[in-house]
Amino acid sequence: MRQQLPPITKNLLIINVLMYVASWVLPRYGFDLNRLLGLHFFMASDFRLHQFFTYLFMHGSIEHLFFNMFALWMFGGIMEHVFGQKRFLIFYLVCGVGAGVMQELVQFIHYTAILSEIGAVSAHQLADALNVWNTVGASGSIYGILLAFGMFFPEERMFIIPIPFPIKAKYFVVGYAVIELLSAMLRSNDGIAHMAHLGGMLFGLILILHWRYPGGLQKRFGKWWGRWRKSKMKIHRGGGKFSDEMDYNERRNARQQEVDRILEKVKKRGYAALTEEEKRILFDASGR
Repeated sequence: MRQQLPPITKNLLIINVLMYVASWVLPRYGFDLNRLLGLHFFMASDFRLHQFFTYLFMHGSIEHLFFNMFALWMFGGIMEHVFGQKRFLIFYLVCGVGAGVMQELVQFIHYTAILSEIGAVSAHQLADALNVWNTVGASGSIYGILLAFGMFFPEERMFIIPIPFPIKAKYFVVGYAVIELLSAMLRSNDGIAHMAHLGGMLFGLILILHWRYPGGLQKRFGKWWGRWRKSKMKIHRGGGKFSDEMDYNERRNARQQEVDRILEKVKKRGYAALTEEEKRILFDASGR
């Protein structure tokens, strides 16, 4: 049933594993990859601009690597078939960089709070001390991929350990986002970049909406608002209320049935088997 892993997902898996092995081997020869490639706070002495990209391929532990790569294997291949190779790679990197930007913002807030407590200190001393803030891992990209899966396949049922019953993908994604938000507020010192995870989802959402509405999100939202107000006026005017509601429900049910048929075809034959019209319908449904 499952197709062969597509090339971008497969190569990302290989690169991440090789980088983890290198991070264990190279320190014996004087190369600290986490220091060179991990994302440092932008005011730290070890910060370099390339770290916004390279930190995605570094991991702090075998468990960290395993869970990220397992999620990439589970959902990355599916979304690569949906997006195509080029767009999937762009999506992966944008989500990761977005997560890094969010992490830098959170660290800057912490930095200002620390500065107000310790008072005057030399810039050099502070820059060296800030090197302890080092972020690694592909989690931001992974959370973006989870969001994309939930948007494109919202009704897909998933078994999530330890939940004893299947849940729909859209509830799984929303639940994960809520957990990360609560963890960021209640467990800020657990060593996990919860806000970076949310940053990956946020930047993923923005990119999907940008691809879905290339004419400009602002114009699209304006059209949505106009159509919504128009439909509300139609449905609630006297005389034709029940007729309008029935027509709307019939169109909505027919659209959902068509989307379900296309998703079933993707499961059985893969995304490449879809016609251009079916791809358009599936992409339109993801934006509703």
